[in-house]
Amino acid sequence: MNKQVLTDFYNQHKGEILGAAIGFVIAVIVLILGLLKALFIVLCVVFGFYIGKKLYQDKDYIKNLLDRILPPGTYR
Repeated sequence: MNKQVLTDFYNQHKGEILGAAIGFVIAVIVLILGLLKALFIVLCVVFGFYIGKKLYQDKDYIKNLLDRILPPGTYR
């Protein structure tokens, strides 16, 4: 097959291809590690993604979060 044909196919079906790949990877992890370990890994990845997204959007996110949890100025 031609590279252009594959590129066009990928661009038209990007969501389906990525969803299938993610589903396949999760299925392999569940088969190898078991359900609870796989869920733990998924939760860690989701938590890391969330923190990374917040840090990218707001550079002072961690400082503001610690100010809400701890008394202000205790970690500075």
